[in-house]
Amino acid sequence: MSIKTIKVYFSSGVHSGLDATRGIGANTSEMVKALDKTAGITIVNNPNEANVVHYTKFNPFFISIPFFKPTNQKWFLTIHDLIPLIYPKHYPSGVKGYIKFLINKFLVWKNIDVIVTISETSKKDICRFLGVKPEIVKVIYIAPKESIKKLKGGSWEEEIRKKFNLPDKFILFNHGLNYNKNLKTLIEACNRLKFPLVAIDEDTKNVDKLDLNHPELRHLKGVDFSKVIRPGYVSDEDLNKLFNMAYLCVQPSYYEGFGMPPIEAMTVGCPVICSKTQALVEVCGDACLYFDPNSPDDLVEKIKLIQEDTKLRQELIKRGYKQAKKYSWEKTARETISLYEKVV
Repeated sequence: MSIKTIKVYFSSGVHSGLDATRGIGANTSEMVKALDKTAGITIVNNPNEANVVHYTKFNPFFISIPFFKPTNQKWFLTIHDLIPLIYPKHYPSGVKGYIKFLINKFLVWKNIDVIVTISETSKKDICRFLGVKPEIVKVIYIAPKESIKKLKGGSWEEEIRKKFNLPDKFILFNHGLNYNKNLKTLIEACNRLKFPLVAIDEDTKNVDKLDLNHPELRHLKGVDFSKVIRPGYVSDEDLNKLFNMAYLCVQPSYYEGFGMPPIEAMTVGCPVICSKTQALVEVCGDACLYFDPNSPDDLVEKIKLIQEDTKLRQELIKRGYKQAKKYSWEKTARETISLYEKVV
């Protein structure tokens, strides 16, 4: 079948009101734009018009796939990660959630032709938890949004510094409060070093108002947020400026399906420190320093190393530019189209 005859409907993303500025919604939005640029595939607004339906959001504890599949369609499912299943104590399903998980497993087996995921690490989890054959799970890496790019210096720097009350040097953390993000260790390291930390996220800004007795937030009890600069939600434009201004980006996660912030930082020439966990090593290669996510002491030492060794800092920036070029939405779109062509 010619590529021009493929009509794709993206569900749980473009057409469902999912936030297109961050996470899954942003990835879906960037994918659609890349497909439009790369080939003659038609993106349709009605699933009844499509011969490929691509589901882009999967929550193991909520029914994520319809029960009935038309015989003339192929169904794709993107699963970014299964972190709630990896840390059940921190993401409790409850009885209803567990039953829905079992239904989801059945629906994946019954209706999904191809599962797309974003790293080899996530593929292993999908095969293990959903019991699917490795042959139907395809790894296609994602990429930073187009808004993430290197900027020339200018008056915008002072404007952003004033807008967010920023110090001359700061470490940037662009993620949320979820247990796997391990923000606690980063805050402890920055407090020890008296190094300013900027943490981007609306929940982080409002952490003082959250119920830390909730199972998903209990790990934050006793964490001292008082010195953390918490601007909350920022626009894509401002986020890009913050990456460009940051002295360092740190991704301290216990676990990631991919880990986009380090690649965003590398794209603009900001050096990166990551926890030594599977997906981050897979995605970042030799372009950053790694530390033990269970050891604030190790993170402190790695931050000091970049502070004291200017040659190392420049080498990380150089490697980062090279590593970031491996990821593009054009490449992601080409590989996705190839999958569509094989099954339609």
